[in-house]
Amino acid sequence: MGAVARRPIAAAAAAVLFVEAVGIVFVHWILGKVVSGQSMSLAGLDPDVMSTSTYVMGGGFGLYLVACGVLLLRASLSDRAPGRVGRILLIACAVVHGVLGALCVGLVGWAAFAVLMAEFGLIVLSVIAYGKRDERGAGSAAGPAGAPPAGPESGAVAPA
Repeated sequence: MGAVARRPIAAAAAAVLFVEAVGIVFVHWILGKVVSGQSMSLAGLDPDVMSTSTYVMGGGFGLYLVACGVLLLRASLSDRAPGRVGRILLIACAVVHGVLGALCVGLVGWAAFAVLMAEFGLIVLSVIAYGKRDERGAGSAAGPAGAPPAGPESGAVAPA
């Protein structure tokens, strides 16, 4: 897939992740307020601990989504594949969206499933479109560094 297609796909995935991060933080903030207002314990847990952990979880998950969005935005702007850690983060993000999509069918409905699967598709397509990062630079298609070019001029057979 050429740079013409992969750059807008990565930018769209980054934009969707940024919007999702804001939504996740907002939903966790509302859930924390509701738990704080109820003043009930669940299995002996302190209500203040539950509301604080809801805020922390929302902030942590929002930061994770923003980090994945920044990785995709950087890949889109520089047209370079993310590094090893970046690819691991994006693959984990795709797995999370796949699992959440499967859970959303029964809990929320098919519309939420469709949104999560579209986002899953954008993330996976971005990871696949950029492939592995090329450590040797743009000239690596010619072969190992210092090797003569393969072709009819050199008499060498090009690798298949």
